[in-house]
Amino acid sequence: MKEKNILNNKYFLYLTEFFSGVSVMAVELGASRLMAPYFSSSQIVWTVIIGVIMIAMALGNVWGGRLADKNPSPDRLYGRLLLAAVWIALIPFAGRYLIGGISLLLAAFVTKNFLVWAALFACLAVFAFPCALLGTVTPSLVKYTVSSLDDNGKTVGELGALNTIGSIIGTFLPTFVTIPAVGTAVTFLIFSGVLAAISILYFLSQRKKMVKSALAVALILALGLSSGSYSFAFWEEGIALEDESIYNYLQVKETDSSVILSTNVLFGVQSILMKHAKLTGMYYDYALAAPLMAGITAQNPGSILILGLGTGTFAKYCSEYFPGCSIEGVEIDEKIAGLATEYFQLPDSVDVSVYDGRSYLAASEKKYDVIMVDAYQDITIPFQMSSVEFFTEVYEHLSENGVMVVNMNMKSKAEDSINDYLCDTIRSVFPQVYTAPVANGTNCETFAFRNKGALEAFEENRKALTEPALSDMMETVSGCLTPYQPGNRILTDDKAPVELLGMKVLDEIIADELDYYRELYLGQLF
Repeated sequence: MKEKNILNNKYFLYLTEFFSGVSVMAVELGASRLMAPYFSSSQIVWTVIIGVIMIAMALGNVWGGRLADKNPSPDRLYGRLLLAAVWIALIPFAGRYLIGGISLLLAAFVTKNFLVWAALFACLAVFAFPCALLGTVTPSLVKYTVSSLDDNGKTVGELGALNTIGSIIGTFLPTFVTIPAVGTAVTFLIFSGVLAAISILYFLSQRKKMVKSALAVALILALGLSSGSYSFAFWEEGIALEDESIYNYLQVKETDSSVILSTNVLFGVQSILMKHAKLTGMYYDYALAAPLMAGITAQNPGSILILGLGTGTFAKYCSEYFPGCSIEGVEIDEKIAGLATEYFQLPDSVDVSVYDGRSYLAASEKKYDVIMVDAYQDITIPFQMSSVEFFTEVYEHLSENGVMVVNMNMKSKAEDSINDYLCDTIRSVFPQVYTAPVANGTNCETFAFRNKGALEAFEENRKALTEPALSDMMETVSGCLTPYQPGNRILTDDKAPVELLGMKVLDEIIADELDYYRELYLGQLF
């Protein structure tokens, strides 16, 4: 029986099982990177991705089992694998348009939990079908590999083990090798190519479906050749760099007035270099009040630590306006740290460490005059840098007159927002906490210190400023500083639901932004 020759080789069947496991996890990891620039990489989005893929795999298992009993022809299995390979190859190219279209459609109707619903429907539309196809592999292979009841347990166990081992490799390989090295789009193409190769090898042995196999190969090769011009933000102009790291999608955009780093194509500015203006007009300027509160001036330099350096906007301003200061910056993303000198003119005097902010603090015995916490990632702050234990660590690393400034980018009109929780947590550690909302934005700067002498030092030092732009900005900060009235909403290492809190504020922001467009769209429809 020519049709069964290659199937008589168990190693080929095991290879099929192994690479189906690899591909499922590669798709899952790729899904998180493809969706992160649009929906964030928060735990909420991860939950949606994992849930959708597990449901798709479960349905695929049931479907595959029934198909194997009804029509055990291996042609159907390897045909499904070939279809899955083509679909996976198309994901990074067609998926971004589907994600954008679904998001725009839902924006017209969904007013609550937009992030969850948009991520859910986008994930269902883009990733569920190929994962369901891959879910049919195991039950079909059981049909071909189990030859007797004497060793069926052993055979099924081996298939399960190979699928699990493949899943492990499919977890590590994209994260640490392919995505940082060649990007998300090529990662999808690599694993789709592997699936296609297995399917084509089978059909070659059977001399069947040669035209379909050739078309699949041609499509994957064509997509591979076009991947060099691939862009997440396909509607943007002036992009100087698009790249990916282990942690982030990275976009550097240059305009006539500025250079901007963003890790999210739909919203957010992580760092900015102004080409002509003295200051940014953003939260970095407000944070410059912290050195003045700590008694730092051009004549009296001090020590500054920045947890969440980005590409060094705040560090650069500190070196300019407070020369002679010892400035340390901690950034977890090595690629972002590398962009600081390449695109954003970070001075060589700034000591940069690639490290997790909290771990760096725990390993240091040094005390600082200013510690800035600017560790927001996507829509929320990492939970380990939001807890009472973390802020206690910061308190212990400040000098007697030291000041902590925290950038919060989720300013909200609602009660019990993430900023309320953060401020209550900070106030449980620091006796003095003041907030300064940033004009024309969603950021709020929070200043925490031990005694009110910091406010007196701030007023004295700001009045002595001679640089007009900085002086005007500090006058603005002085006018909006408000003492924070504490509550009992305390975040701890054990309980810090920052993703859910951040999502509530994001819903509010999105609703405010889309109200006009929603009414316009519905008016045209009806």
